[in-house]
Amino acid sequence: MNKAITDGILFMPPAFANGLDMWSSGDGTPGSDSYAGAANAAFVPADPEFGGCLELQKTESTQKLRYMGETPLLPGCYLQIRARIKAVSGNLPSVRIAGWAGAGGGDHVNGVVEVGPTVTLASYGDVVEIAAIVGSGARGGVDMAWGLEAIYGHFGLDLTGPNGGVLRIDDIEITDVTKLFVLDMMGRVDIRDFGAIGDGSTDNTAAFTAADLAANGRRLFVPAGDYYLGETVSLLSPVEFVGTVSMPADKMLLLTKGFDLPTYIAAFGNEELAFRKAFQALLNNVDHESLDMGGRKITVTGPIDMQAAVPNKASYATRRVLRNGQFTAAESTAWDTEIVTSQATYDPNDARILTNVTNIANVPVGALVTGDGVGREIYVQSKNTGAGEITLSAPLYDAAGTQTYEFHGFKYMLDFSGFSQLNQFSISDVEVQCNSLCSGIRLAPSGQTFSLRDCFISRPMDRGLTSIGAGCQGMLIDRCQFLSAEEPLDVEDRKTIALNANANDVKLRNNRATRFKHFAMLAGDNSMVIGNHFFQGDSVANGVRTAGLVIAGTYTCATITGNYVDNCFIEWTNEHDPSPAFIDGFSFSSMSITDNIFLASAVAPWFSYIVVKPYGAGHFLNGVTVNGNNFRAINGTIDRAERVDTSFAELNFSRIRDVTYTGNAYHGVDKKAASPLRLRYLQGTAAQNWVIDTDGELPFLGRARAVDAVVALGEIFNEQSAVKHAMPYARPEEGSDKSQVILTWDEATHGEVSVTVRVDI
Repeated sequence: MNKAITDGILFMPPAFANGLDMWSSGDGTPGSDSYAGAANAAFVPADPEFGGCLELQKTESTQKLRYMGETPLLPGCYLQIRARIKAVSGNLPSVRIAGWAGAGGGDHVNGVVEVGPTVTLASYGDVVEIAAIVGSGARGGVDMAWGLEAIYGHFGLDLTGPNGGVLRIDDIEITDVTKLFVLDMMGRVDIRDFGAIGDGSTDNTAAFTAADLAANGRRLFVPAGDYYLGETVSLLSPVEFVGTVSMPADKMLLLTKGFDLPTYIAAFGNEELAFRKAFQALLNNVDHESLDMGGRKITVTGPIDMQAAVPNKASYATRRVLRNGQFTAAESTAWDTEIVTSQATYDPNDARILTNVTNIANVPVGALVTGDGVGREIYVQSKNTGAGEITLSAPLYDAAGTQTYEFHGFKYMLDFSGFSQLNQFSISDVEVQCNSLCSGIRLAPSGQTFSLRDCFISRPMDRGLTSIGAGCQGMLIDRCQFLSAEEPLDVEDRKTIALNANANDVKLRNNRATRFKHFAMLAGDNSMVIGNHFFQGDSVANGVRTAGLVIAGTYTCATITGNYVDNCFIEWTNEHDPSPAFIDGFSFSSMSITDNIFLASAVAPWFSYIVVKPYGAGHFLNGVTVNGNNFRAINGTIDRAERVDTSFAELNFSRIRDVTYTGNAYHGVDKKAASPLRLRYLQGTAAQNWVIDTDGELPFLGRARAVDAVVALGEIFNEQSAVKHAMPYARPEEGSDKSQVILTWDEATHGEVSVTVRVDI
C-alpha cells in the first residue's frame, strides 16, 4: 500500500531551494518563526555531496527544523522521515528526526513520542543518514506511534548537544513505507494501527472500535500484548487473537462474527474467564442464539455462578443454547459443601416457611434442608435475612414446632440459582464431568422449559441436576446420561440423586442413569417419563433396593411408559403434602404406568416394583392404570410386584376408585395381581354360600370391592345332583380383610365358576 500512488496524497516537503519560509525554527505550527532571513541559516546551491542544501549553525540547546506544512497521517499508513547531514566546522552536535503531532482544530497531541533515535556526529565532511518511522500503531520498527488522535504532523529534525557547530542538511524526504508492514496487514486490520497499546492498563476501547469500523469485512488482528478495554466493545468483524484482552466484570466483549468459545478463550487467555465472558455476551444480544463450545474441554476450579457472569441480568426469558463441549472439575476447596446448623420454627398452616431461623445469614440459598419430618429434596428457595424467614421449595410432612435443621450447600459446576427467573435455556451435547468433586447443574428458582439434550452428567458428588423452586416448569430432559460416582457402593450406602423437579409438565425421555440412590424425584403434576433406563443394583444377595423414580404428590396426572426399571422401583409418595383436602375425591390419583420393563436380580422377597407410600390417614387410589408391564425377578423370586409401604400410614381401601391393573406379565413373582381379577373357583361339596378368596392377587392387597361377572363353567348341581339354572348373588368385601367374595345360591350347590373381581368400584 502506498497512499502517494493510490490516493495521490502528497507527503514530500518542498526542497530548500524553494525558499526557507516553509521551514520553522519552532514546532512548525502557524505563526512560528521561519528560517527565511535568519542569521544562522542559508541555502547553499552547490554542495559536492548534496547539490542544493541548507547550511545551519546551531545556536540553541535544541535547534529545531520543522516543515510548516501539515503532513497528513492516516490509520494504517506509515511514513518514514529521512535526512542526510554532515558537519562542516565547529562543535560536533547530535541529530535526530523529530516532529510535532497535530490533532483536529490545530491542537497538540500530548503524551506521544515525537523524536526518533539520536545519532552523534563524529567527524567533519562525513555524510550521516538519519531516519525514523511515524504512524498510528505501535508496530515493530515504528519509532513514533501517535495513535488515532493525531491526524497530521510537522516533521523535520533536532540538533542537540554543544552549540556553535555548522552543518549542511540535504533536502528532507517523507515517504510512505506502509509496504514494510504489508505482510502483517494483508487481509486484516491491526488494532495497533488505530492506537491500541497492549500494556495491560491503557484503555483501548476507542482503538478497537475504530479498527472494527475500518475493517469493512476484513479480519481484525490483535497482536501480542494485554489490551485493556474499559468499556463494552461490540465488534462486527471476525477477530484473530494472538494477544489477549482484559476488562471489568460488568463490561462485555461482543464478538458478533465467529461467536464461539474457542475465540473467547483466545481473547481472554483463561478458559473459565472466557466462558463467563462468552455466556455474558450470549445473554446480551450478540446476534447469536447459541454458544458453541467448539468441542473444547474446560477445566473448572470452582462453581460457575451463571448470573454473576451477567451482572446486568437478574432474569432472562429469550431462548438461548449452550452446546458442544465439556466441563471438568479440578481439585479445589471451592467445591467443599457448606453445612450450616440452625434452629427454626415450622407451622403447617404456613407450609413453605421456616421462621425464627438462627444463623440465617450463613444459610445458603439453594441448600438442601434436613431434619425430623423433612421430606426428600427440600431446598431453600429464598430467604429474608431481616425477618429471619426461609422459603422452602415444598412443605414438610411432620415438623411442627421448633427444632434444629441442617442446611447442606452443595456446590454446582453450572449454577443458575442467582437468576430470579430463567426461561427457555437449553444445554445440548455437553458433558458436565464432576469427578466426584461437585454437583452438576442447579436451576433458577423460577422459570420455564429448561432443556437438557444429549448431555452427560458424570460422577456428581451429591446431585446431578437440582431444582430449588419452580425453575423446572416444563423442563425437558432428553437422551441424556447420568453416570453415578457411587457405582462401587452397595445400594444402602448411596446418597446421590440424578435429578429432581418441583413444578409441573416435566418430561424425561430416553435417558439412562446408573446406580444412583434415586434417578429422579418429581414433585409436580403432569409429568411424562418415557423410554428411560435407570438401574440401581449391587452384588449383595437379597439386598435392599431404593426407588429409581419417586413421584411426590397425590393428584399427579403422570404418565410412566416404556421405561426399563432395573433393580429399583417406582415410589409414589405424598411426603411433601401429608394432609391434602381430598377435594373432589382426589388422593393418590391420576397415574398411568404402562408398557414398562421391570427387572430385578437377587433381591429380598419383599421387594416390589411399584410402591405407594402414604403420609397421613385417609389416602386412597383414584384413577390409576397399571397395564402391559413386564415384571420379572431372576436369581430368586419376589412376593408381589406392587405393595403399600405402611411406615407412616395405611391406604383407605374402602375408597379406591377407577383402578385398572391388567395385561401385565409376571416371571419370578408369586402373586400376580390384576383388577379386574378373573378367578376360577371349584366348589367340591354342596353349599349355599361359596367363599371365594382373592388370595392376595388384588393390587396392593386391596379389598374385593366389586364383582363384575360370575360365569358357570359347566353345570351347577344341587345336593340331589339336579342341574340348577338359577344364578347366585355376590357379596363383596367379605372376610377379616375384606378380600373375599361370597356367592349365595338359592340352595346348596356345587360346581365351578369364573368370577371377575375388582379392587375398585
